[in-house]
Amino acid sequence: MTPLRIGIVGARFAAELHAVNYRPLVGGKVELAAVCARTRSQAEAFAKHHAVGRVFTDYRELCASPDVDVVDICSTTDTHHEIAIAAARAGKHVIVEKPLTGAFYEATEPREAMRAAALRNSDAVLEAVTRAGVTLCYAEDFVYAPPIAKLRRLLDASGGAILELRAEESHSGSHAAYAARWRTSGGGSLLRMGSHPVGVVLHLKHDEGLRRHGRPIRARTVVADVAQLTRLPAVTGQKRYLSTKAEDVEDWSVAVITFEDGTKATVHANDITLGGVRNVVTAYLTNGVVHANVNPNTAVAAYAPDGAVWGDEYITEKVETKAGWQFPSPEEDWMRGYPQELADFVDAIRERREPLSGALLAREVVEVIYAGYVSAATGRRVELDRA
Repeated sequence: MTPLRIGIVGARFAAELHAVNYRPLVGGKVELAAVCARTRSQAEAFAKHHAVGRVFTDYRELCASPDVDVVDICSTTDTHHEIAIAAARAGKHVIVEKPLTGAFYEATEPREAMRAAALRNSDAVLEAVTRAGVTLCYAEDFVYAPPIAKLRRLLDASGGAILELRAEESHSGSHAAYAARWRTSGGGSLLRMGSHPVGVVLHLKHDEGLRRHGRPIRARTVVADVAQLTRLPAVTGQKRYLSTKAEDVEDWSVAVITFEDGTKATVHANDITLGGVRNVVTAYLTNGVVHANVNPNTAVAAYAPDGAVWGDEYITEKVETKAGWQFPSPEEDWMRGYPQELADFVDAIRERREPLSGALLAREVVEVIYAGYVSAATGRRVELDRA
């Protein structure tokens, strides 16, 4: 078996996650062939740490390289669609981190214009991969997380139908500078974090529809609200433990999605939650309830009066202190679905099939979220185009 040669664009948080979780596949199914970063020093440091063969500072050169079969896009959101199109046109398969794309304007731009731009960017990516005949893999790890996989199996075994889904991703804010501004991030918590819970509820309804009717059940309408809670006058001057540095993007959001069959999903995403990452999904069925707890995972509990007790040992993502009662995650990447995700992508590319998380989900996440932005700006329910 000839390994698929992976070229990673990006050298920070998401790229590290991917490189680490390719390791079980390296030596047989994949080779980490190249990395591209904004500076040569970043690229070289990443390449040394992960035994990557070549370094680039221009993604176009990486995409054109004959030593790369798959371009794995882990760069900032504002570059996703450009790199995906370039990779497809070069005949490379594409893995793209969430969200697929967005609208990268000043925050004062009308939300309808942003919605139209985000959908144009999405459609340009899908057209490029279709024309090139390459596979698009959408890196939505919630879809692959073991608790969500078990939820799917329980739903299938029950024979019941989903009435409502409730999903959330919340934590105390991003450390990344690009996340603070609409022009570079494409939105705030609803896009940057909400793409996870939006993606998983859309996926579960797609999956239910395929099992029950042979076609996915898709979102039909969205009503949403967003806010900048950390910038309210009422909290100015208060001591904070939050990391969020939002400038012109929202740090709190909620959306209600109605599907084609009339069922509902409620999504929460915010940057105002202390205590580490909260990733949860609950399915309310006609004959049961399933609660899938991705984070925090409580398999291990530990207490220390002083966080220094645990030294450099990792506890869990974005927790503000190691003191007090903690829930150290024994295998956080596995629980979140990263190795399962990349294994499916590699097999899907080899087998020329759709991955579990692919193009339809990637586009519909963008469609729903930007409909949510329009709803929040206008105070009305937004219909999705299902003609």
